[in-house]
Amino acid sequence: MAFDTALLFAETNAPPGRRKYRYDTTDHPDLVEAAGYMNNKDDNQNLQRGDRIDVYLWSATPFAAGSLVTGGLPMIVTNVIGDDAAASAGAVNMAQVFLTTSLFSSGT
Repeated sequence: MAFDTALLFAETNAPPGRRKYRYDTTDHPDLVEAAGYMNNKDDNQNLQRGDRIDVYLWSATPFAAGSLVTGGLPMIVTNVIGDDAAASAGAVNMAQVFLTTSLFSSGT
């Protein structure tokens, strides 16, 4: 599933860089976190560095009957490519707000 602007909801009305959003999707959070998944130019968004996006992973179409939230991650916008001449113009880069314990459980 590609990024769907209809599933991005602004939870706070603040200046860019201080907004909080909710995004519901069936895409794995690693895919959502990948550079270019969200794009200010292609998707007509006004995301800025510092905006927080809480990503909720659904088992099927979000909010459909029988669909369940199977996980969620808070993300922060770390960069937005503003150079119109760049091949990745408008790309929104995000990172997880909190590290998970799985990073430290390698068993070594």
